[in-house]
Amino acid sequence: MRVSLPGIARSGPGFRFRFAGHELAAWPGETLAAALTSAGQLALSTNGPDERRGVFCGMGACGECTVLVDGRSQRACMVAAAPGMVVEPMPRRVVATPDAPAAAPAQVLACDLLIIGAGPAGLAAAEAATGLSVIIIDERRKPGGQYFKQPGKGFAITPAALDAQFREGAALIADVAASPAQLMAGRIAWSARRDGQHIVVETSGPEGPARISAARLIIATGATEKPWPMPGWTLPGVMTTGAAQTLLRSGAVSPGKRVLVAGNGPLNIQLANELLNAGVTVAAVVEQAPRPGLARATSALAMARHGAGLAVQGVRQLARLRHAGVPLLFGHVVCRAEGEGQVERAFVAATRPDGTLGPERGFDIDALCIGAGFQPQAELARALGCRLAWTDGAMAVVREDDGRTSLGNVFVAGDGGGLGGARAALAQGTLAGLAVVADVKGGLSTVQLAQSQAQRRALATARGFQAGLWQLFAPAHPTPTVHTPETLLCRCEGVRFGDVDALLAAGTHDPGSIKRATRLGMGRCQGRYCGPLLAARLAGERAAGEGDLFAPRPPFKPLSIAELAAGAEP
Repeated sequence: MRVSLPGIARSGPGFRFRFAGHELAAWPGETLAAALTSAGQLALSTNGPDERRGVFCGMGACGECTVLVDGRSQRACMVAAAPGMVVEPMPRRVVATPDAPAAAPAQVLACDLLIIGAGPAGLAAAEAATGLSVIIIDERRKPGGQYFKQPGKGFAITPAALDAQFREGAALIADVAASPAQLMAGRIAWSARRDGQHIVVETSGPEGPARISAARLIIATGATEKPWPMPGWTLPGVMTTGAAQTLLRSGAVSPGKRVLVAGNGPLNIQLANELLNAGVTVAAVVEQAPRPGLARATSALAMARHGAGLAVQGVRQLARLRHAGVPLLFGHVVCRAEGEGQVERAFVAATRPDGTLGPERGFDIDALCIGAGFQPQAELARALGCRLAWTDGAMAVVREDDGRTSLGNVFVAGDGGGLGGARAALAQGTLAGLAVVADVKGGLSTVQLAQSQAQRRALATARGFQAGLWQLFAPAHPTPTVHTPETLLCRCEGVRFGDVDALLAAGTHDPGSIKRATRLGMGRCQGRYCGPLLAARLAGERAAGEGDLFAPRPPFKPLSIAELAAGAEP
């Protein structure tokens, strides 16, 4: 449903478009995902004979909101609604048509620095890289990334009424827009390779394909949310916390009228507050970590020492939820969802010390938002050959504080190389941009050196805050198993946990063989969600490694044959 947000108002005349033969209303600035969600149209694509899917990740990674727009396959979360559009739900398989228009040959561009990702890290890097020829690309229509989500073009903005997060992002975006950096929005990086001393990246976007050769590359692609596989997790209306926040902050649309927020971490508490402030009923907040108390006072003190303002903000958010009467269920998990055609009920249970679950408690809802943590989007770094490290089962790109990787001219800034939060991403993005300036120009000015030192201190402070934060939100008990053998492990290709377990029992223990036997990882998300789940299953009791993951292969995002052909070198 559409909601009102302080400082953000719909402007211009509304318009109509068609979806599955029905006339629907939309407003300038709304994505198709926002317009369809507000109209109660949650089932957007088909998976299998009769299973419907809807918005899930909200950031173009899963592909489950893909629809046919005027006959072309488009991700509803990444394309703006427009007057007269004819939109149809995406069938499971699309037959190629021989009369599809050929794409124009790839434009060839060159620059000192290419930045992939216009979130906090990428924007900060572009702002710092003064005096260089800089190209920054991003899949979204507007820069800002997952943290600095900005309203779509068409909303009337009153800056003074926006919250601090909106204002900070808008200011940084304006600074980069006013700089000589070339921002290419709505552009996908689908291949990357080394060519001598340069990095060549193949891209596709609204102006056609472009091949970009850069002396230096900063990868600032951020993270995706971890999956939480359980019975019913593929129902329309079940989505990630980030997807719900994108609908809300970018489109002034709530995922539903009565929403349950579940998972692990402070983003869930923030989303619940934002929904509450928009007039949405929050059925409950379900947090896997135990209720904060004296036993975790050290973690809380570490947070306060490294970020008192953020710590106070978190306390206020919890108090706001309690005052509104929202049930705060610490030490609980969501264990299944049910509904006819879309989510209608969710069931939660307390976790026991042995990892089993207590009695279930049900909630009637029309949207379920799950944020179970994050995982880096590192396929570009992996494809280029950057060295990786694994700590506690989590993958990270080995890099210096300024983001420099084992490949001297490739940097990874922000959560795309390892999780650290927005403050760390901003500091590391600036450090990466300054490091490229030093490489190209042979050094930094006195002002830039002082800026670098200040950002190194900011990075250390952000890391200290994050360490305390995740100690505070660490689950007290082992992660419970909430899936069954019938639960889908691979959402795209319909591969169930039981299918994979049968192969493991038969002696198949490498991801490539399992992929060939089941099609697991061959769908629209290209293994972004099922890949880590499979890796954890392959690792078992041992530490996971890169050999447990699918090899990264271009195209990194689905493309049409025409786009691939146009991007190919002669």
